[in-house]
Amino acid sequence: MTGPIRELPEPDAPLVPVVNVAPAIGWKAGETPVAAQGLKVDAFAEGLDHPRWLLPLPNGDVLVAESNAPPKQTTPSLFERVQSLVMKRAGAGAASPNRIVLLRDTDGDGVADARTVLAAGLVSPYGMALVGDRLYVAEADKLVRYAFRPGQTSVANPVKVTDLPGGPINHHWTKNVLASPDGAKLYVTVGSNSNIGENGMEAEDSRAAIWEVDTGTGTHRIYAYGLRNPNGLAWEPATKMLWTVVNERDGLGSDIVPDYLTSVDFGGFYGWPWYYWGGYIDKRVDGRDDDQQQYVIRPDYALGAHTASLGLAFASGGGLGPRFAQGAFIGQHGSWNRKPKAGYKVIFVPFARGKPAGKPVDVLTGFLNGDEDAHGRPVGVAVDRAGALLVADDVGNKVWRVTAG
Repeated sequence: MTGPIRELPEPDAPLVPVVNVAPAIGWKAGETPVAAQGLKVDAFAEGLDHPRWLLPLPNGDVLVAESNAPPKQTTPSLFERVQSLVMKRAGAGAASPNRIVLLRDTDGDGVADARTVLAAGLVSPYGMALVGDRLYVAEADKLVRYAFRPGQTSVANPVKVTDLPGGPINHHWTKNVLASPDGAKLYVTVGSNSNIGENGMEAEDSRAAIWEVDTGTGTHRIYAYGLRNPNGLAWEPATKMLWTVVNERDGLGSDIVPDYLTSVDFGGFYGWPWYYWGGYIDKRVDGRDDDQQQYVIRPDYALGAHTASLGLAFASGGGLGPRFAQGAFIGQHGSWNRKPKAGYKVIFVPFARGKPAGKPVDVLTGFLNGDEDAHGRPVGVAVDRAGALLVADDVGNKVWRVTAG
């Protein structure tokens, strides 16, 4: 179920939650994902440690956040214990490396041949943004900045910009950050602390939202809310609008609720936890005020249920040819609770006049083998200085580079 759909099927909640994980097996030497016709894919970097997010720099260097979930600070529920075992089988159970690695291609052959640890000792770092001579890093519990100029291979003495909602639960721990075009504001994603508010709404204070942070003062306001787990953030080139990809709720069946790609309105309410997809009522959630139902914004574009769409980058300069010149690249980490499995690929959503304008196109597939084991799982995506697409693969421990064939 993809595209600008208006109607969803009725919920089909199973009596027993679906668990359908793809065991992580990694890539053998010489194996790669399968690129779309007219494209080719090669390893830009190998032997990384759970690479999650990417930031290409103006000088051609690439920053990679090597990260995993922070340690739990509370006694996990039975469901959380089961989920933890499932995630470990899917390749997400290791301790977080907690660092930013710098990759450099010194000879311009499309392969990183130099690697240094730019910053270490962070708390599950994820999103990164460069504004002038400041590098911002979104950790699981705070936003920090470093003095930094492209060309440097290490940084020190981080300065806290603002605290971000963190423990003790920190269910959706990933925090992304994107700078405004003028660098005056930062936009930070903060996922919910639960699936549908089952930990109490007091645990959801300032969560399930996109924050707007002032770079000068560190003060913030809620820019948009009711977004269960927003991850990727990007500016659409034609309209300069902010767009995000969001992971929607579980437990209503294998075919709903779709994860989605959407433009983000200031003050916009996207429904979580009481509503989904423009006003459908989630009857499992108490405490709703149905006067709000009329204000729920329906997302622009469905990406399929339980695809775990995370990465987002808009095409820049047509480096992959005219077919991929206008639109959004999306990294789909893949389902663990759907039959059949969904995601486990990188897709492209074509745009026209600033809006989605067609069916999604597969860019990279083959992350699942014939036995539905996972060679890899794509996460962050980014367009590098040469117009190639970079893809962080946190199970394969690689960064892939997609170019025109």
